[in-house]
Amino acid sequence: MRIFVKRFLFILMFIFLITPELPLRAQPREQASESASKNKSETLPESKASPPSLFERRMVFEKLSEHNPFVILPHKPTYLLPLTYNTSADGSTFKSVTGDDIQRAEIKFQLSLKILMAQNLFKENGQLAFAYTQQSNWQAYQFEQSSPFRETNHEAELMLSFFNDTHISGFRNQMNTLGLIHHSNGRTGKFSRSWNRIYVNFIFEKSNFLVSIKPWFRIPDKTKRDENPDIEKFYGYGEILTHYRMGDYTFGFVLRNNMRKKNKGAIQVDWTFPFYGKINGYFQYFNGYGESLIDYQDSTNRFGLGIILTNWL
Repeated sequence: MRIFVKRFLFILMFIFLITPELPLRAQPREQASESASKNKSETLPESKASPPSLFERRMVFEKLSEHNPFVILPHKPTYLLPLTYNTSADGSTFKSVTGDDIQRAEIKFQLSLKILMAQNLFKENGQLAFAYTQQSNWQAYQFEQSSPFRETNHEAELMLSFFNDTHISGFRNQMNTLGLIHHSNGRTGKFSRSWNRIYVNFIFEKSNFLVSIKPWFRIPDKTKRDENPDIEKFYGYGEILTHYRMGDYTFGFVLRNNMRKKNKGAIQVDWTFPFYGKINGYFQYFNGYGESLIDYQDSTNRFGLGIILTNWL
């Protein structure tokens, strides 16, 4: 436990030292209806002229919602994939729970929300936020078995973020975050899966290209009830996320890796495209381990098509 506390304090001190004093000042209530480009000069450092980058644009809109009590912010992408197909579905865990065979076709959806709890914590910089993400896999086409939910995963997340303005090889380090995640499937007994981890997330941006480098450390579970002692070997020790916007289209890529000789991890490829109004079409491809907690030890090869409501940028 002492080692964990020392690592936590060291990471916090490191982020604080490398982050310059970049105020993101609060906006008056009457300015909330103005565009992000007009407000950028008052919410972000004046050294960066308009137009704002895509990441800055998102931060400005989040700031403008500060005085609106009816707004809950998006965190990770929120989407619905009514058509997904897993070519490598194992199904043994699902059958041991329900007694039924798994269907390769199912519905997958994710809901992710965030609230800002405190801002300007350190020298007019630093914000504290809480986020909740739910991902579900629904055997909706199992009509004979009442269409059961195969798995639902929950992530509760606490984040301390610092705005930054460091340039590295043409990329601008926009934000650094220290976070704590509780990840669980909400079950009990032998089908329970959960783990806690701390992470640091370094966000870089160049034009319409975003890169997130996010290593993490699992908080040791020394109890005899550790349901998944080897989860890092399959889920990996961090992830790299890239996101690129080209007009009305976006392309994303996520890589997780355990950095071992017996290589395991996952890749995810995302593509969004115009569909109807503010709703975009969404194609997702996932290959690897850890798509859901209940079968994190089983490899998944899934294609999905649907809609996305909120995205990274």
